[in-house]
Amino acid sequence: MNKKTPQPSTPRVALYPGTFDPMTNGHLDIIRRAMKLCDKLFIGVAINRDKGPLFSLEERTEMVRHAISDIDSKCEVEVVPFEGLLIHFVETLGASMIVRGLRAVSDFEFEFQMVGMNRKLNPNVETVFLMSDAQNQAIASRLVKEIARLGGDVSPFVTPSVKARLENKYK
Repeated sequence: MNKKTPQPSTPRVALYPGTFDPMTNGHLDIIRRAMKLCDKLFIGVAINRDKGPLFSLEERTEMVRHAISDIDSKCEVEVVPFEGLLIHFVETLGASMIVRGLRAVSDFEFEFQMVGMNRKLNPNVETVFLMSDAQNQAIASRLVKEIARLGGDVSPFVTPSVKARLENKYK
């Protein structure tokens, strides 16, 4: 019988990119589930000037770091800001997987196009879609900001610290 020498396994490195303006419970759900799929997860906080974020890059990065600080996992997690082409950032990190959350069919249509373009740019990078948990499907950062701006209760959609930040922004 021929025994093979075990080869060291390559760590599975993934990137979950987003604007996180603000970080929601839906984002947290995707992060927790993505951590089960990889050895190292980068959470990329995007600089997206076209979206005109409510929170600065520093505030959004801090919100993400605070929200994930108590998650217990064997997966190493690092929160990093980025700007530019997503596939270039993936390559810089040495990641082989992009994690994306889907809430609805409309999300899929846009993401499907992005996957096709990313595969053309780098066929070695896979995109993994995680469907939002049913309780998080309606949560969108845009809607959370609108509810907060109009004085509504956002506590079902965000962590207490994010709720406090939103209330402070809209005082």
